[in-house]
Amino acid sequence: MGDHTRIIGKRPAAQRGMFSTENRQTTCILALDDEPGFLEFLKEALECHGYRVHTAYSPKDAIRFYEERWRDIGMVFLDFLLPGMSGDAVFDEFQRINPDVRVVLLTGCQSSVADPLIKKGLRGYLPKPFSLPDLAQMVRDAISTPAVVSAASPVPS
Repeated sequence: MGDHTRIIGKRPAAQRGMFSTENRQTTCILALDDEPGFLEFLKEALECHGYRVHTAYSPKDAIRFYEERWRDIGMVFLDFLLPGMSGDAVFDEFQRINPDVRVVLLTGCQSSVADPLIKKGLRGYLPKPFSLPDLAQMVRDAISTPAVVSAASPVPS
């Protein structure tokens, strides 16, 4: 089985050469998941293709980081089941900071948990386990989708 067909999810792994490279040097991704092994794999997988990745294990840390650096973050990967705060509550906090935040739900939960978030602006849902090509496509889609401009959007500085 080639790298392009491997499935990832709840287990840590170290794989290289997973998807084609493009100019991604300016894209920064924030990833929030309470499973350290999975989060480290996700970080490695994305960094080896030129993305800058910041990780957080707790919702509070992720929200604090996003609040400080939201202008630098191109997209967010968000788990749904987190200690102390659900993924939908974290999503609401990210939107409070930046209504145009690009969030992809990356979770083992059923797609029905994403439905209310999609209505509020969630950019995508990727169930665990997932294939590396699906991960790559989700990043490209989230980053390339035009931002939703709204009256509530923060004024760029």
